[in-house]
Amino acid sequence: MRVPSFRQVLSAPAAFLVALTLTLLPATPAFAGVGMLDTGSMIQQASADDTRAQLLEQLNDADVRAQLIEMGVDPERAEQRVARLTDEELARLEAHMETDPAGAASALGVVAIVFVVFVILDAVGVTDIFSFVGPARANR
Repeated sequence: MRVPSFRQVLSAPAAFLVALTLTLLPATPAFAGVGMLDTGSMIQQASADDTRAQLLEQLNDADVRAQLIEMGVDPERAEQRVARLTDEELARLEAHMETDPAGAASALGVVAIVFVVFVILDAVGVTDIFSFVGPARANR
């Protein structure tokens, strides 16, 4: 009778463990957040960091701090809010910062929101302001 060698006995379980490990490796939490980094996203992140630094620098200006305090805004709280802005919010803010006068976009925004609310109320059937918007439910 022939006795199996150590290599023959362990080769099948070892192969099974290697196959199992290679199968489950992509499901490990270490790889959960890993993704491809492209140049565009890296440039966008660097731009957002620069914009955030510029805003924080402007908030540290004595005149700006005085205006914030005059308006009743805590400068430290404003710095915290700037630090928490997302990259998209920073890009939007940067795009409008140089061109929009202070408060100009807010009046248009209020008008647009009121219009949308009235259209929704018309569509639901609560009001009848606009003739081009019919109620969502017709009488049956």
